[in-house]
Amino acid sequence: MEIKRSIYNKIADWKNEAKGTKALLIEGARRIGKSTVAKEFAKNEYKSYILIDFNKAGKNVKEAFDSLENLDVFFQTLTLEYNTRLYPRESLIIFDEIQKFPKAREAIKYLVADGRYDYIETGSLISIKENVQNITIPSEERKLQMYPVNFEEFMVYMSEEILLDYIRECFEKGQPLDRQMHNKAMRLFMEYMLVGGMPQALVAYKKNDRDFHAADVEKRDILSLYEDDIKKSAKRYQSKVSAIFDNIPGFLSTHEKRVVLSEVDKKGSFDRYHEPLFWLGDSMICNLCYKCNDPNVGLALNKNDSYVKCYMGDTGLLVSHAFSENEITDEQLYKQIMDGKLSLNQGMLYENLISQIITASGRKLYFYTRYSEKKHRNDIEIDFIISNESKTKFKITPIEVKSSKNYTTTSLSTFKEIFKKRIDKQIIIHPKNYSEADGVIKIPPYMMYLI
Repeated sequence: MEIKRSIYNKIADWKNEAKGTKALLIEGARRIGKSTVAKEFAKNEYKSYILIDFNKAGKNVKEAFDSLENLDVFFQTLTLEYNTRLYPRESLIIFDEIQKFPKAREAIKYLVADGRYDYIETGSLISIKENVQNITIPSEERKLQMYPVNFEEFMVYMSEEILLDYIRECFEKGQPLDRQMHNKAMRLFMEYMLVGGMPQALVAYKKNDRDFHAADVEKRDILSLYEDDIKKSAKRYQSKVSAIFDNIPGFLSTHEKRVVLSEVDKKGSFDRYHEPLFWLGDSMICNLCYKCNDPNVGLALNKNDSYVKCYMGDTGLLVSHAFSENEITDEQLYKQIMDGKLSLNQGMLYENLISQIITASGRKLYFYTRYSEKKHRNDIEIDFIISNESKTKFKITPIEVKSSKNYTTTSLSTFKEIFKKRIDKQIIIHPKNYSEADGVIKIPPYMMYLI
């Protein structure tokens, strides 16, 4: 495994805590490295393992799941088909791409009860209605969501552990980085933003001497896979899902960045597009961010389903999705983005990446706007709101994302006036170094993962 993934430690926690009483389901978008990390874990932590890829599994293997009343025969079939000996409590069986064969997921109930071996399931589109409607979801299953390579993993892969430690040290002390180190960290963050966190793209980038084009080739292959998944899995609302997916760069390049259905369908309404939007979010191809009408109380209780932003699950994929191949291979385009001169699209990329970081922390995405009748426009726009998730001492943190060094804080100030009793801290993410003033913490984007 070329890229060290932090999820490895979470899988180890499952093994130590569950002790064979639950299977582990690793869910995530396509091509983020689920199979790779599961296989690496099996090699390192077990005496033997079998990986059943349901994209390739033969007739004998699939038919074995029809005869679970005799598990001795079932396991014999697996050992013979995969020429691998299994050892009680020392072997792992991996069900890879389990969404292709839901019957195997249903079998987990009986396999776990048997207790001989451990089980890891991996897959994408696992929760999509079409993939679970005819099976009983096993309660003997622990879910673990996996996301693209994060900034911390990127830095380790790029051999920047020392700078990473320095960033953490400065954040914990509430002080800025040395100017030269800040500039270096910002450049690395920009590289990460453009390449993204899909392992194949990142490996291609590093192995080809930091070649953005090599990464882009890999990303376009992944986007094609996503488009195929939409055609095959979205079924009765495939055209609606495709329309939203195709228009994501257009939505995010506008000032408000929200989904405007009239741009994809003259008769578009959220009643008709609710399921297609949910499909994109549930597939983990996209991260949905809903408006919270009243952030004075629980965010989920006051979300507005008809006011939503749709971010890409990986910002590197958004870059390739937003620009044509001719544009992306033009070194001038990369130079503009790296130099901070492609203002509109850079703002889109910054905000998408922050949404990606918040989602990977296990939080739902919410934003807030207030329309002023007097001004005939929004007079408050807060990009993201996160909460301390407390039921008794509920506090919120408004986050504004600024891609340029010059900006105003009018929205944040007005928001504070209205909701000051509920605000824990205020955060502005900007390209400048760390600073704190008037109760506002201003951090460079490379520190966001520490929040």
